Amino acid sequence: MQKSSRFILFISAVMIFCSYCGKPTAITNRDTEIREIARVIDSCIGWFKNKDFNTLFSVVTHDSDYISVHPGNRVIRGFRQFEKNAEIFKRPEFRYVRHEIKDLIVTLSNSGDVAWWYCVLDDINSWDGQPANWENTRWTGVLEKRNDHWVIVQQHFSFAAE
Repeated sequence: MQKSSRFILFISAVMIFCSYCGKPTAITNRDTEIREIARVIDSCIGWFKNKDFNTLFSVVTHDSDYISVHPGNRVIRGFRQFEKNAEIFKRPEFRYVRHEIKDLIVTLSNSGDVAWWYCVLDDINSWDGQPANWENTRWTGVLEKRNDHWVIVQQHFSFAAE
């Protein structure tokens, strides 16, 4: 075989290989992924029932890119601030009553490693015996699959204006 023929064969093989390298990994079961994402979203609120901080901290990213926007002008930036903010939930005056996630819509990216959601949240709690509720709260966010686990990287809570 001549040098030019071998070179063309080599270049063709490299091009074929590279055409597969950039393609996203196929998602074997989208429904399974979406169920897991829904579980993570629910755990972000449901952890409070037993004050299971391990669960809470397992469903959000542990880096400075994390962001959580709350009603008003409160924004939590980064995991360290999130962790510090969570201290209030340790107080015995703050008690879980129930939560409900309604109208959950999860969209999974074509690559299968990013998802975003929308739902309406009822987060019913009490503070020192008085209601401390978020009812009919619009909740949106973005998750990313990192090290084979879904984590929330961004979330936004808001109340509809009448």
